[in-house]
Amino acid sequence: MIKIREIDHLVLRIADAGKMLHFYCEVLGCSIERRQDEIGLIQLRAGRSMIDLIPVTGKLGSQGGAAPGKEGRNLDHLCLRVEPFDIAVIQNHLRAHGIEAGEPESRFGAEGEGPSIYISDPEGNVVELKGPPY
Repeated sequence: MIKIREIDHLVLRIADAGKMLHFYCEVLGCSIERRQDEIGLIQLRAGRSMIDLIPVTGKLGSQGGAAPGKEGRNLDHLCLRVEPFDIAVIQNHLRAHGIEAGEPESRFGAEGEGPSIYISDPEGNVVELKGPPY
């Protein structure tokens, strides 16, 4: 039997590395863990998990077809567990970076029912910011 502990990493095909790095590092607080520019791979640390960015113009990214856009995305959404989850602080931080956030709602996640909000990265990928279970 296979027992899944958590998401290890998620890979996003991207069109604008500068905007995406700003969003994931400056706005959401990820850090660059490793770069492999020769193959087109930027790996970001997101807590215990990783978010890999592969530019569509690079060796890896060009293998996936057209770039993400309004007509199609690479995934429905990714969910990042945030701690502490102070909705007012989070919303003010996002607003200061020009990021529109959806209304906080109760949603079910890996740890159970709890608060979350949806935002979008610069290329239209939906990111859920999730708080602790109630």
